[in-house]
Amino acid sequence: MRIVKNGDVHVSAPIGIPKKEVVRFIDEHREWIAEARKKTNESQKRRADFYNQLPLKTKEQADEALRRLKALIEPMVDLYSEKMGVKPSALSYKAMVSRWGVCNVRNRSICFSAYLLLLPEWCVEHVVVHELCHLLEPNHNARFHALMDKFFPRWKEARKVTISSVRMS
Repeated sequence: MRIVKNGDVHVSAPIGIPKKEVVRFIDEHREWIAEARKKTNESQKRRADFYNQLPLKTKEQADEALRRLKALIEPMVDLYSEKMGVKPSALSYKAMVSRWGVCNVRNRSICFSAYLLLLPEWCVEHVVVHELCHLLEPNHNARFHALMDKFFPRWKEARKVTISSVRMS
């Protein structure tokens, strides 16, 4: 049994288990369901509160965010591209809430989330290096982590901050 993001309860049971057994199981766990739903709702509210800190509702707000994002990220990309001997084919920016950045290794383009503006600058730097490392190693394997260790030794600490920013805000 699990609670999904919208608060619904999903129950999985082996084929052949009578429906009344599943219902009994749910009934026996009503308190757990209520508590889990409460935690899920609180988590979703914290997440929304975090992302709502960056106003992007009007064209002017989105344009201002894009200007700030480019001013922050592009010098980092230039610096680390030179250090790492890589060059992305294109940079783009979107209001992504599920990822801080995405690297398309086939066409060598990188897209960064506008919500990086909500993070400390050194954590943004971590995301830039992370995405550039994908131009050298597409997978999150030992080689990738060795590259991260080489080019941004504080990456583990930064990763914790970026994850907790969304969960704890």
